[in-house]
Amino acid sequence: MQNLPFSETDQERILAAIRTAEMATSGEVRVHIEPTCSEADVMERAKQVFTQLGMHQTELKNGVLFYLAFGDRKFAVLGDKGIDERVPAGFWDSIRDQMRAHFIQQAFSEGLSTGIEQAGQQLKKYFPRQENDTNELSDDISFG
Repeated sequence: MQNLPFSETDQERILAAIRTAEMATSGEVRVHIEPTCSEADVMERAKQVFTQLGMHQTELKNGVLFYLAFGDRKFAVLGDKGIDERVPAGFWDSIRDQMRAHFIQQAFSEGLSTGIEQAGQQLKKYFPRQENDTNELSDDISFG
């Protein structure tokens, strides 16, 4: 992808954060990166990507999407109904603010990794990994 702000090392760091988060939970974490946001409202675009990636089809409705349109400097964190109903009020805003602090410094992989770690802690709390857990969604970063 042209002008991607992530080196191979950065991408591996993000993938490692996803794998680490998912080792302790039945929740699913995905990262989607594209150059521009095709919608005026970044949350609307994140919802579209959430559906396109099939994240709404997890059994416990516990998927979390990290969406980044790097060229437009827009991003969103979207949790499915199961996790969204359980996290404390303001949780997603807190993750967003922590990520933004890293993004301002051009530390994109650190920002995403931090957000993923935070989401993973909540997923672990509310959706601990079960003995028969299966990975319902790919851990790969998707690109648009």
